[in-house]
Amino acid sequence: MSHDVSEVVRKIFDVYRTGDEEALDDLLSDDFRFTSPRDDRIDKATYFERCWSNRDKIRSHRIENLVVDGSAAFVRYQCELTTGAKFHNTEYIRVEDGRIKEVEVYFGASL
Repeated sequence: MSHDVSEVVRKIFDVYRTGDEEALDDLLSDDFRFTSPRDDRIDKATYFERCWSNRDKIRSHRIENLVVDGSAAFVRYQCELTTGAKFHNTEYIRVEDGRIKEVEVYFGASL
């Protein structure tokens, strides 16, 4: 698996688009943690239960900014839901050995 942080970050957005759950499982480290305003460092299994199930509500993601700093990246993207609603989010994604170890999501404004 690639250790290029920007490539790994782009891949997670591709995985959401394709719905490939196995690819997502491979992309996330076994000790993966996810934090958002609604989730406090949930583990991989809980992430699949709470977050992956919502991917069917997403029509598209469009990465607007991707800044890599060492083994982590900040990515700002526009998300469009199947309802037509759009919003921005920003994520801090930390990569270790080519796999995503941590994601912190900061919810943005509706557009």
